[in-house]
Amino acid sequence: MGIRVHIVNKSKHQLPNYQTAQSAGVDLQANLEEPIKLDPLGRALIPTGLYLELPQGYEAQVRPRSGLAIKHGIGVLNAPGTIDADYRGEIKVILINHSNHQFVIEDAMRIAQLVIAKCEQVAFVQVQELSETDRGAGGFGHTGM
Repeated sequence: MGIRVHIVNKSKHQLPNYQTAQSAGVDLQANLEEPIKLDPLGRALIPTGLYLELPQGYEAQVRPRSGLAIKHGIGVLNAPGTIDADYRGEIKVILINHSNHQFVIEDAMRIAQLVIAKCEQVAFVQVQELSETDRGAGGFGHTGM
């Protein structure tokens, strides 16, 4: 297995785990005393009861679960949400209901994925011009459909 990440579990649930041998992320579960009703276009901050201590040079990314997205229109509002290595608070997930129907979030529901990724800080060097490339400033669909 890869790097070791310290975790405090104050939830009623087991630690997150990988569902398959090659999964990129683990599922985060809602840690609720009572269900939360998410109205159409509504959003809510969902606690998980989990606290991480990431090694320096790593981040945790909170991403939507594809099943919730396709079946119910539920996503992570700031996807991917970033958890910095120096953050020690509870992991909470901002869910949004993109559907036309109310969605109920229950305790223990798998609400998002957590991916641990290596990241680096950079030193920005101010210059007057950037080097030229074939692409240049083309973006936002400039290569067509």
